[in-house]
Amino acid sequence: MQQLLPIAEKVGALLKSRRETISTAESTTGGLISAALLSVPGASAYFVAGSVVYTLKARRAILEVPDAAFAHIKSVTEEGALILARAALQKFGTTWSISEIGASGPTGNRYGDAAGHSCIAIAGPAERSITVETGIADRIANMRTFSAAALNLLLQSLTS
Repeated sequence: MQQLLPIAEKVGALLKSRRETISTAESTTGGLISAALLSVPGASAYFVAGSVVYTLKARRAILEVPDAAFAHIKSVTEEGALILARAALQKFGTTWSISEIGASGPTGNRYGDAAGHSCIAIAGPAERSITVETGIADRIANMRTFSAAALNLLLQSLTS
């Protein structure tokens, strides 16, 4: 968590100064992105909601994303991450949203992705997405790396 806090502090300061809000839709990061954003004093000024959509059941129930939205794509892709980010943005009515989907390890996921694979997306006034490949099977290290990548992508979106 210590590596995430400096990035979260920068993001929080920017969101507060701009009077903008954020929501999350996390899968393999398990809430670490939300926890980092909430660790900043005054987070209630910008943090609206965080969702951990680790399963299809959660994705359906929390974000109300129909299975048809993923019918013609592989789930763990940048396109899939954008679907989740847009859904969180709409569901929670925020200015920005971050989503993450992937395979943290120690094994791959049921979609055929190796451990250390994650797709991250930002939705809002700007949209961006990236794919992160760590090449390692360390679950905790991957969760931290994916969370840092998500926060850095948000920071880049806020400053460009």
